[in-house]
Amino acid sequence: MSIRRSVAIAAATALGLALAACGSDDGGSGGSSDEKYIAIVSKGFQHQFWQAVKKGAEDEAKKEGVRITFEGPAAETDVEDQMTMLTNALAKQPDAIGFAALDSEAAAPLLQQAKDANIPVIAFDSGVESDIPLTTAATDNLAAAAEAAEHMADLVGGSGKVAMIVHDQTSLTGQQRRDGFIKWMEDNAPDIELLPVQYGDGDQAKSADIAKSIMAANPDLKGIYGSNEGSAIGAIKGVEESGKTGVVIVGFDSGQAQIDAINSGLEAGAITQNPVGMGAELVKAAVKAINGDDLPKSIDTGYYWYDKSNINDPEIQAVLYQ
Repeated sequence: MSIRRSVAIAAATALGLALAACGSDDGGSGGSSDEKYIAIVSKGFQHQFWQAVKKGAEDEAKKEGVRITFEGPAAETDVEDQMTMLTNALAKQPDAIGFAALDSEAAAPLLQQAKDANIPVIAFDSGVESDIPLTTAATDNLAAAAEAAEHMADLVGGSGKVAMIVHDQTSLTGQQRRDGFIKWMEDNAPDIELLPVQYGDGDQAKSADIAKSIMAANPDLKGIYGSNEGSAIGAIKGVEESGKTGVVIVGFDSGQAQIDAINSGLEAGAITQNPVGMGAELVKAAVKAINGDDLPKSIDTGYYWYDKSNINDPEIQAVLYQ
């Protein structure tokens, strides 16, 4: 049995005991109040992206007249911590759960617990390999990564070595932002040599070290693609610290460090999601699920390419976060 599977089973067992202990208690869901409670467990909390999702969820919760909690692990490698958070959230017997999976397999037993307890689950950002979530509010990451690849190919002149620093290989966002980038390159840019994928856990320092190692081993490197905020900022830092020039950096997400790098010309451009909109769509979907309304299998929350030429456009400014 895999470690991640045993962690999930242990968490599910603990949840079963907690639910049994709760009995008819509301477990923090509001008691006799009519206010509905949505517990949201994110993939992380520290990146500005998640703070933007949180803001969108909070703003929509006020409009909908529901209560939410929003939490996530300190690092996007802390699968066990996320399972504990999901266990504790379910034990409060919320009216609905919002969940962005760090590991698309590990959460399966807990999601089954939610289904057995008639707690609707709404996935966001990163889907899970399960039919239990009623819908997933997320970016079309395959298409977004393909657009990043198309811009990278154009920026490097259609040939040469390109490196990829991906945040993980266990979440669907990591898999899709990797696979979408690779597939577009394979189908459309045969003269570009993609180097083996490196995984930086979305950690800026680790990703910076990876970038420096790649450049040292490949002095003719033309470009680096960073698949999330931490990966992209790490690539930027790696290039800065190495003193190397002429490496095209294409990123994903937003944040002040990427905005500054694009404005200064150090980063060529990036794909931004719509994190505030994602948080809002998550809460809207959860309220519909609570009310028994039908939901589509997925909710595309959109993405945009931005670079120095359009970063100040109102449409782009609306989806960037500091």
